Amino acid sequence: MPISCTPPPFTTQHWQVTKPAARGARGIVASQSRAAAEAGVAVLEAGGNAADAAVATAFALASMEPWNSGLGGIGFAVVHKAGSPNAELVDFGPVAPAASNPADYPMTGRMKQDLFAWPEVEGDRNIHGPLSFAIPSSVAGYATLAERFGSGIPLAELLGPAIALARRGLAQDWYTTLKVANSAKVLKLYPESARIYLPDGLPPVAPYQGAPGFFTQGRLPETLERLRDAGWRDFYEGEIAASIAADVKAMGGRLSAADLRDCQARIRPALSIPWRDGITLQGAGGLTAAPTLARVVEEMARFDAPLRPDAAWFSALARTMRNAYAERLEGLGAASTPPEPSETCTTHLTVVDAAGNMVAMTTTLLSSMGSRVVLPGTGVLMNNGMMWFDPQPGSANAIRPGARPLCNMCPVTVSDGKGPVMALGASGGRRILASVYQMLAFSLDFGMDPVAAAHHPRIDVSGPEGATADRRLPADVLAALEAQGRLAVVEHAVLPVNFACPNLIRKEAEGFAGISDVMTPWSAAIAAH
Repeated sequence: MPISCTPPPFTTQHWQVTKPAARGARGIVASQSRAAAEAGVAVLEAGGNAADAAVATAFALASMEPWNSGLGGIGFAVVHKAGSPNAELVDFGPVAPAASNPADYPMTGRMKQDLFAWPEVEGDRNIHGPLSFAIPSSVAGYATLAERFGSGIPLAELLGPAIALARRGLAQDWYTTLKVANSAKVLKLYPESARIYLPDGLPPVAPYQGAPGFFTQGRLPETLERLRDAGWRDFYEGEIAASIAADVKAMGGRLSAADLRDCQARIRPALSIPWRDGITLQGAGGLTAAPTLARVVEEMARFDAPLRPDAAWFSALARTMRNAYAERLEGLGAASTPPEPSETCTTHLTVVDAAGNMVAMTTTLLSSMGSRVVLPGTGVLMNNGMMWFDPQPGSANAIRPGARPLCNMCPVTVSDGKGPVMALGASGGRRILASVYQMLAFSLDFGMDPVAAAHHPRIDVSGPEGATADRRLPADVLAALEAQGRLAVVEHAVLPVNFACPNLIRKEAEGFAGISDVMTPWSAAIAAH
């Protein structure tokens, strides 16, 4: 036989990665950062409930996973009380500043392939820098979650673990190097960002041997302490607010002191989505991915679920998701072809307490490291939420003062009619929806436990054309998907990030089981003791 001169497909990872589940009856926290999950578990063990633990975890993520979320971000939290068939939503989603002006975003005439395939804006000013800021509502969302649904533990105490972690600093390990390096080209444009994340002009690098050190993120520890001492409204009306407004004004941004003062989280009923066999999903609704999830669930219910996710099932899912995305994007000015894989962004955390209360929270800066702008007075890394808007004036998703854009977050709880039995969500932009649906189907239709569901290969459909498939899927599944049209067969790896990063917690006969995303290096599900 002649020697083949055709190179085989390149493989990034020559290992098999597994992630352990957590099990227990006193509560579980699943997060993309183990350190943040441990902060939440400490709250559970001190007598806090799921809402308290979610808040402690979210604040800890500001310093433990700064590229994905933080004080300068936005988000949504589904809160499902034990014994209730329906959940409530804490909506602290993205809102454009009142002074937003479409004229600030002149287009070049070219298309931009970033997280969204929008027309390119001069200087990418909708993607990074001071004109990319939406109103930062995360602090309002976290505080409202604690006040309305917590056990009564003061927010000052819930901030304790986050302050301790911020004082210790961000781990200077290989994953930090990777994440900072991905954004270094833009971080270097903004002095405080470059000072913190690019010492000597280069990303921080772990020592070749021994344990990695830590570095602080500007004035973030002092800002967290100020929130503890002055109360969370200081972020919107006090010294912190004044510092944020002054820094943004000096940079030429549109975010104002009035935008901060008027910022409030909203509480409303969750969107109910019938599954089958008396099961109901509870989602965020509105301009999130939940209405599109409802459409996918409705269509897939017409398809008799097989004993396992086979070629016919994956083909039906891919077709259904393409159609659902076509409906979602119709009239919103989005290009029909989704962008190429970009840097991961957003974080999701899931919590259950001993009583069975569940919280699914997705919170984000939008892009990895958001706007890439750290405000020098506060150490707050700001979001780039203006990128959610179509820069073309007149579209349904156009930039307008005080407008809310279409976004991709999809936190979900599952009710059996008596109360919550599962909570989940994911990070990963447009990839979130496909991930959430498949984790639901693996669990509810195919009877997989959390470990099996988390480790099963998935597909992704992030737009009305084409699909992406994990190359570990069986050959007949890949062939069936390819027969439908454009198919990218890829690795499920740390980088490039080709699939969303889900985590889930579900009720079991003897307590609860939870698991975090398999391919996220720092993620973990931790059980309270």
